[in-house]
Amino acid sequence: MKSYPVKFVPILKERLWGGTKLHDELEKEIESDITGESWELSAVKGDVSVVINGDYKGKDLQELIDTYKGELLGEHVFERFGSEFPILIKFIDARQDLSIQLHPHDDLARERHNSFGKTEMWYIMQADEGAELIVGFNKDVSREEYTGHLKANTLTELLNYEKVKEGDTFFIRTGKVHAIGAGVLLAEIQQTSDITYRIYDFNRRDKDGKLRELHTELALDAIDYTKKDDFKVSYTREKNVSNKMVHCPYFNTDYMEVEGHLEHDLSQRDSFTIYMCVEGSAAVETGGVREQLRRGETLLVPAGADKVDIIAEGAKLLEVFIG
Repeated sequence: MKSYPVKFVPILKERLWGGTKLHDELEKEIESDITGESWELSAVKGDVSVVINGDYKGKDLQELIDTYKGELLGEHVFERFGSEFPILIKFIDARQDLSIQLHPHDDLARERHNSFGKTEMWYIMQADEGAELIVGFNKDVSREEYTGHLKANTLTELLNYEKVKEGDTFFIRTGKVHAIGAGVLLAEIQQTSDITYRIYDFNRRDKDGKLRELHTELALDAIDYTKKDDFKVSYTREKNVSNKMVHCPYFNTDYMEVEGHLEHDLSQRDSFTIYMCVEGSAAVETGGVREQLRRGETLLVPAGADKVDIIAEGAKLLEVFIG
């Protein structure tokens, strides 16, 4: 396989709560004023990313995986996940509050939906004044107390609100109730799964005037009812090195702020590497091919690459791989 920085066509999703920041801030080519998500790297059936550059232009991510297997993914990644790409990469713009939701763990998702669970993380790229997230409960809650508040339409009284700013990072474990608040633009890294249990939606109606489906009963056995301050990620910001953010069984994410020329060794990494640019721009070179990566763009470096050269003046990148 030719190892070069592979870029993909963003898959843009209109959402009831979406806005215009994916266009205004990240220069995505959209006209809709309710675009909520840009799926940057996806092998979800029906939404498979297509290559936009180089030798593999026009091929989709699933074709590349099926053809090159461990050369693309990394041998140990292919042994573990087979031909299923293990993560999904997005940028999200919330003009309105998202619904309050949670995701089941792997065992429950496999039993009910024949799917992986969904562990995810968020990196805040921009936040309006006063913008916040919902992450977890503000106290330990019993199942009975939870259902009582749900029936009384007072669930928000139990929830933990976190004000956010650029650079804040959150790790969302399965079972944790959560919601992205209005005015937040973020990068999301998650397990490949579209299994979401929506538990409260502020009584909003969709474009057809209908209330959106809630998953009240399914959620009851999936919720973590305890108060845990285990979601805010603390990380260093040393320049020209990989600063550990989130390392978990499903993905590793490091923060990289590049000033000048960084020659980054990948020879000991048996995994593909993804770079998301969250600020500034950079030139990324491997296999003799150089690609520009600007804010709001994502690229994939195949596992076969021994090193990558990054040239930038203060670009901020998220580096994602499987440990």
